[in-house]
Amino acid sequence: MKVKFLATSAIIAALYIAITLVFSAISFGQVQFRIAEIFNHLVAFNPRYFVGVVLGVGISNALFSTIGVMDLIFGVGHSVITLGIFIAICKFVKNIWARLVINTLLFTVTMFIIAWELNIVLALPFWETWLFCAIGEFVVLAIGAPIMYLLNKRLNFQKLI
Repeated sequence: MKVKFLATSAIIAALYIAITLVFSAISFGQVQFRIAEIFNHLVAFNPRYFVGVVLGVGISNALFSTIGVMDLIFGVGHSVITLGIFIAICKFVKNIWARLVINTLLFTVTMFIIAWELNIVLALPFWETWLFCAIGEFVVLAIGAPIMYLLNKRLNFQKLI
């Protein structure tokens, strides 16, 4: 692996962790707005960002979640599964805006994985939890899409990693 890839992945993971920590009060639980999830959109520009995002999720959940190992398993699993599906879809979709919309919708729908975790661990009602988690994820990613699009104009995410 190249040093640039490792360094960029580490920076993405560190940013994800820092933002999750700063906003930890709203990053966990039945109603969550994990602001750091906007980094999921980086994969729309280059699939190599997968590593940094998943590392950020894993370390954030390991360090800050009150649920423990289950949040590590389900949170990382959710990111790996959803980003994996998204990367496969991106082979057929080249338009960046379309990718950002697909990513937003895909992460919104797959929040059932997190709802399932919260149902198992905290006995929260599944459907209500899925709705709340999905709304939070949708809001963060829908607001994050134009932000990441504009940042890409300045930073060129495709070639940054």
